[in-house]
Amino acid sequence: SATMSEAGDAFGDGDDEFGSDLGGSDDNLESVHDDEEEDEGEDLMDNVLEDYRVMPHLDRYEDDGLDQEPDDYDEEAELEARLRAEAALDDRDEALRGGRIDPATGRVRPRALEVDEDDDVWHRQQRRRRAADRDEDDEEEEEYEVDIENYDGPLREWINRDRTKLEIRRKFARFLRKYTAENDPGNLVYRKRIRDMCVNNRQSLEVSYLHLSRLEPTLAIWVADAPAEMFELFHEAAKAETLKLYPSYESIHKHVFVRLEDLPIKDQIRDIRQSHLEQLIKVEGVVTKRTGVFPQLQEAYYTCGRCGFLAGPIMCKNGAEEQKPGSCVECQSKGPWSVSQEKTIYRNYQRVTLQESPGNVPAGRLPRSKEVILLNDLIDQIRPGDEVEVTGVFTTNFEGGLNTRTGFPVFSTHIVANHLLRKGDRFATQALTDEDKEEIRRLSRDPRICQRIIKSIAPSIHGHDDIKAGIALALFGGQEKIVKGKTRLRGDINMLLLGDPGVAKSQFLKYVEKTANRAVYATGKGASAVGLTAAVQKDPVTREWVLQGGALVMADRGVCLIDEFDKMNDQDRVSIHEAMEQQSISISKAGIVTSLQARCSVIAAANPVGGRYDSSRTFSDNVELTDPILSRFDILCVVKDTIDSVLDERLAKFVVGSHVRSHKDFDPETDDPTGLLSVTNMSDTHDDIEPISQDMLKKYVSYSKRFIKPKLSSGDLPKISQVYAELRRESVTREGMPVAVRHVESIIRMSEARASMRLSEHVDSEDIDAAIAVMLSSFIGTQKLSVQKSLQKKFARYTHFHRDYDQLLLEILRGIVREMNYWDRVGAPGESVSQRNGRTTVRCRMLESKASEYGINDLAPFYASSAFAAARFTHDPERGMIYHEPL
Repeated sequence: SATMSEAGDAFGDGDDEFGSDLGGSDDNLESVHDDEEEDEGEDLMDNVLEDYRVMPHLDRYEDDGLDQEPDDYDEEAELEARLRAEAALDDRDEALRGGRIDPATGRVRPRALEVDEDDDVWHRQQRRRRAADRDEDDEEEEEYEVDIENYDGPLREWINRDRTKLEIRRKFARFLRKYTAENDPGNLVYRKRIRDMCVNNRQSLEVSYLHLSRLEPTLAIWVADAPAEMFELFHEAAKAETLKLYPSYESIHKHVFVRLEDLPIKDQIRDIRQSHLEQLIKVEGVVTKRTGVFPQLQEAYYTCGRCGFLAGPIMCKNGAEEQKPGSCVECQSKGPWSVSQEKTIYRNYQRVTLQESPGNVPAGRLPRSKEVILLNDLIDQIRPGDEVEVTGVFTTNFEGGLNTRTGFPVFSTHIVANHLLRKGDRFATQALTDEDKEEIRRLSRDPRICQRIIKSIAPSIHGHDDIKAGIALALFGGQEKIVKGKTRLRGDINMLLLGDPGVAKSQFLKYVEKTANRAVYATGKGASAVGLTAAVQKDPVTREWVLQGGALVMADRGVCLIDEFDKMNDQDRVSIHEAMEQQSISISKAGIVTSLQARCSVIAAANPVGGRYDSSRTFSDNVELTDPILSRFDILCVVKDTIDSVLDERLAKFVVGSHVRSHKDFDPETDDPTGLLSVTNMSDTHDDIEPISQDMLKKYVSYSKRFIKPKLSSGDLPKISQVYAELRRESVTREGMPVAVRHVESIIRMSEARASMRLSEHVDSEDIDAAIAVMLSSFIGTQKLSVQKSLQKKFARYTHFHRDYDQLLLEILRGIVREMNYWDRVGAPGESVSQRNGRTTVRCRMLESKASEYGINDLAPFYASSAFAAARFTHDPERGMIYHEPL
């Protein structure tokens, strides 16, 4: 306005006048100040209304950004909404201040003037809030660290100091936040593990001891020397870090436990001494007994019987005996006291017995055992028969009864478990990474995956492809079925190895024991009916009769291996009839009537009568096994130690090469510069089928059994029924393996197992043909030698449908050489074979006539194949001869 502009001009003039006199003397400055004091200036309120006059060119607003007032705008509704919001804010403030607002003045009463029952709770909350603020400041700044490595006195006393506790929690929390993988610096390992733990609603956070020692070596040393005190601090820090990521996770689980894995030092159970007391140790063994789950007192609250006063909490650490208050604070009486069921806190408690693994027991010693206590979420994670690694605290427990028996103070010892690792968990589906699953699916797309898996079975054993194929089918297994909700059809495949000594039967069983995720090994002489099924014993804790599972029960969902099956007593062998077919064990002993599950595959090995299998005798004359037990085996492999110069040379070469390569000081560059002892050169078949590594094979089997459920289509039923009808017709006149309806189910189970090897959800005709071939080879192998040839011709269209023609013809040619060499030895040489200087000559027409029986007429591709040349055979087309060169 004009008035303001005039005032501004006057003020500006004054400034100019004041500025012009700045360069003068001090007297001039004093005169200027005197003039300002005398002159009061212009009164700005004279024309104040001029500031509000209408100015059209200035009294205008831009429309951009202005909110248009709605047509239905209601001022009263807007006011009511604001009042409601203010009332809600007042209620919130009232709740936060604990109802300490004076309604008359509206002011907050000081907390110090109040007497509240929850006063201690409020103080604790305030201290926690301040501590949390300090932790956040430490997390953000981290400029202040306490030197906790230099200390005087016992380590446990130093750890129990408040300043040390705070620093340990801070260091471990920083480790959980900032530890990254060595090969991937941007991968926060434990942030991901915490997220996985919360997603799966678990309480245990697995921390690697090697990771901790790499980033915080002091904490790693202390947790091994004082584990009880350190684990308590680790649990608190892990819970705090979990709540930072998931603030509401405390409503799901009150506690988060740190489980320490990868402890580098492993002790034997028999080597534990007093120096290990209150230390962190790792032992390995087999679980033999397991008790039920009991509630253990952790925080006890007691109610006075006279005045009703609630006393507590009284902490009961490490399972100590119950401690009641001495006297009541209110009425000064000494009881009676009763446990408050509402306030008292319990935790899960379970005891298991860990026995030394059979391979770790020294010669001539008995295996020792140790009690292991499982707490909280570790219960029921292991069961009898599991081979586990237990990491825990070796501690003592006072028992009055033990002192009474011994006559002097002796403490019983046990291990409080912190981390459990089962033998099969490394290859379980839960431990498979995304890369492992992608590699498994890539392998399944290989059209020759079945041949690769069979070649990967027992790579240290030469030959025996039929046994390896049967073991592969048994490892993958068929599909269990429930018929109309009542009858259960087993999906596991049973297998019997019967043959001469020295054909690696026991080695196959040992390989399956190391490969299968769950396997129990037993021998015929060392196992009784009770040891295989179940026994009744008194529980050492409750002193009640309890069941003790045998080998078949321990192998549930796994494989039971029985060596020397023919050495078992008949009464003991009859006891496993139910387990092999119904896959259950019925018990009626000591007032306990129940049924135990035994859903496992049975792979047994037996020797024939007299030590060697006689092909001129019937199958029942060669074995001392009854038809009921034989019909329960899906696969029968009769292994005979035949004399074959070609195979014997290969076998000897393979064994020598295996011994040389297995020496601990073997160096391929110096000991085998030409590569003659390499695995590929020692292979019994010179093909390009590449075996799978043993670790990947275990993961492949676990993945298939977990996720693949093949189905059988109705189009393949006529083929199965036709084969079964022909087998039944032949079994009436033969004296080999008895054929029953169970063998129809065996064909279905084996076809499903082969489909599982391909990770296929559907069983195709090739799987059916392979299963029929295995069944027919079992049936034909149990016949007399004179009957086997006629049966092989009759069922040739089934047994050789899936085989390679080159391998089939090579097997026929080896049989001709083996047969003619026999006649040469007995003095009646045939016209088609002559042997000079070790060189064997076979006429081509002999091989052509044998091949025509299998429908093969063109042998030119076979003569040019690599398998023919690798077996040291040469073909002379002009003379029509086949020559076999000696080694």
